[in-house]
Amino acid sequence: MTTRRGPSKATRRKQEAAKGGGDTWILRLYVAGQTPKAIAAFKNLTVICDEQLEGKYSIEVIDLLEHPQLARDHQILAVPTLVRELPEPVRNIIGDLSDTERVLVGLDLR
Repeated sequence: MTTRRGPSKATRRKQEAAKGGGDTWILRLYVAGQTPKAIAAFKNLTVICDEQLEGKYSIEVIDLLEHPQLARDHQILAVPTLVRELPEPVRNIIGDLSDTERVLVGLDLR
């Protein structure tokens, strides 16, 4: 699992995706370290995205142990939390993302 720095890259990707017609999904996965749940959530999300979005997605992993202020700034109350930034509207899913059907419904892919 790769941890990337805060929102500056995500903001740029969001702006680029908006310019490009909105066919790129921008997803943020908030975790607190490399716990088993965080690793499972990342793996589950990657599988779902590969199957459903065919490379038209970007996943940013944000470790709240490294950037604790982002939990408050982005109103993250539990980890792991997945946030779909684009396409709008923004949607949040909490948990390890192992219930594929729930994740597909939550992301509005079903």
